[in-house]
Amino acid sequence: MEEKPSDAPEHCPGTQSDNAGKASACAGCPNQTICASGAPRGPDPSVELVRARMSGVRSKLFVLSGKGGVGKSTFSNLLARSLASRFPDKNVALLDIDICGPSQPRMMGALNEQYVEENLALMSIGFLLGSSDDAVIWRGPRKNNMIRQFLSEVDWGDSLDFMVLDTPPGTSDEHLSAASYLVSKTPGEDDGARAILVTSPSEVAIADVRREATFCKRVGLKVVGVVENMAAFVCPHCKVTSEIFPRDRGGGEKLSEEMELPFLGSVPLDPVLARACDEGQDVLSTMADSPTLAAISAIVDREFGIFKINSDYLT
Repeated sequence: MEEKPSDAPEHCPGTQSDNAGKASACAGCPNQTICASGAPRGPDPSVELVRARMSGVRSKLFVLSGKGGVGKSTFSNLLARSLASRFPDKNVALLDIDICGPSQPRMMGALNEQYVEENLALMSIGFLLGSSDDAVIWRGPRKNNMIRQFLSEVDWGDSLDFMVLDTPPGTSDEHLSAASYLVSKTPGEDDGARAILVTSPSEVAIADVRREATFCKRVGLKVVGVVENMAAFVCPHCKVTSEIFPRDRGGGEKLSEEMELPFLGSVPLDPVLARACDEGQDVLSTMADSPTLAAISAIVDREFGIFKINSDYLT
């Protein structure tokens, strides 16, 4: 059987194969360059460099969902803002690793600025494009290099307590790269890396989140729990909430029970807040009474929340 690195994709041909680094499955693998070079196989030295650079970050929070359109970027945005507001003495970073669809600069109202608040920093490839209409047409290796630079070369300040990673849909290039740099392979070592799985109540989204949970298990990324986003629609006029997605099988709460993961909470869809996020408003100031913000604040403040990273309940 061919030797396969622990962070290799599912269909890795093996490091000793003639197709090592050249097969279609190799695209996005952090080991692709050295495998394709034919050089003696060994650990990628950049992995340890990045891990050393990130070792001072207490909590790295991957916001994941195999399904697009479930509101990961909005949730990441509001989570980072809530963290910075809830813990004003802590430093928070939001890293947008959706290389082909960067949205955080606009949502944070920081199209030309890396720092959103005194204790809230943002990095995205959106800052590096000549125009917001430019398309990023990259294969896996370039995405991997970009994420490595984000983690190792960006000036995040003297110390970071929390880093929220806004990810694209799926379980591919960006996910593999970030996990290879941030998830330790040393048994018993707490690397501070955790995943929050975001779903909508629809069965299609829940099926994709199950796959995302499998990805986390494969790469050794511990899961904090499940958030059900868009759990209900808040009427912008009368403020009455209504369910807009079918709950044939119980939604996010039922999913968390099936996977034996904590259910972190349900977050309603507030169209007024969504519009404010699109405009880059500081919604914690302008829309403090939004039920969406109240739900996210409850997740942040829950007794066994995402900040007790050494809690025994973490899987």
